[in-house]
Amino acid sequence: MAKVLVTGGSGKLGRAVLKDLVAHGYDVLNLDQHALGEKICPSVRVDLTDFGQVAAAILGGVDERGGPFDAVVHLAAIPAPGIAPNAATFANNVPTTYNVFEACRLAGIKNVTFASSETVLGLPFDTPPPYAPVDEEYYPRPESAYSLGKLLDETMAAQFCRWDPELRISALRFSNVMNPEDYARFPDFDADAMARKWNLWGYIDARDGAQAVRRCIEADFKGFEAFIIANADGVMSRPNEELLAEVFPGVEIKGSPSRNETLLSIEKAKRVLGYAPQFSWRDEPAAAR
Repeated sequence: MAKVLVTGGSGKLGRAVLKDLVAHGYDVLNLDQHALGEKICPSVRVDLTDFGQVAAAILGGVDERGGPFDAVVHLAAIPAPGIAPNAATFANNVPTTYNVFEACRLAGIKNVTFASSETVLGLPFDTPPPYAPVDEEYYPRPESAYSLGKLLDETMAAQFCRWDPELRISALRFSNVMNPEDYARFPDFDADAMARKWNLWGYIDARDGAQAVRRCIEADFKGFEAFIIANADGVMSRPNEELLAEVFPGVEIKGSPSRNETLLSIEKAKRVLGYAPQFSWRDEPAAAR
């Protein structure tokens, strides 16, 4: 049984990740400042901005919660812009990621997955995207302190992998995380195409986000890779062609996306990870009218 340490498992996405890993036979330990709230796996309260605490936990320095760990999943962060002052968001998120990466290096852990963000793609797209669907091929365009921090996280990851050719770090650029109970409001989005234009009408079901994390743990590539993680469809019932013509006229449409296909391309995640979204808001009773 592989042992996986997860930071931030008490959050919205984190709980889904813990449940998925436990369901698939992993031995999981959660590190978080906040209580887990439900009995999914053991949990240790750690201040992830304190390198000593992070290193102790990852190196096995917590009684009854020791390693060694086969993989680390780093989800803990202030999760979005606008929650805390910019400097506080940056000062929490970037050092926390460094602490996790460095502690993994000292522990000899070669398998790390962390939560980057769709925001590095240029959200909220006040400047239109270079094309749609957007993908990982253009250089990140952070538009907030939060997003800038995520880009620095990705940059650090690439350099840690340069230092160690045996290391694998996966950055998951998660879209807006949703649980099934969130889907009740989705039908109302059609009334205003501008209301969700900020992320090209994308979302990620927390359960599919958890699948992506597990697939990264089980992947066999080496080095650093970033993946957009969204659901196969978007939040709108209106067709993509109509939405793009109204909100982003003149933006190049690459390929032939179907009527409601995600405009946050998940082709790389499908190809490299075998990622295959299993859920859609359209199938949930909460969204029925």
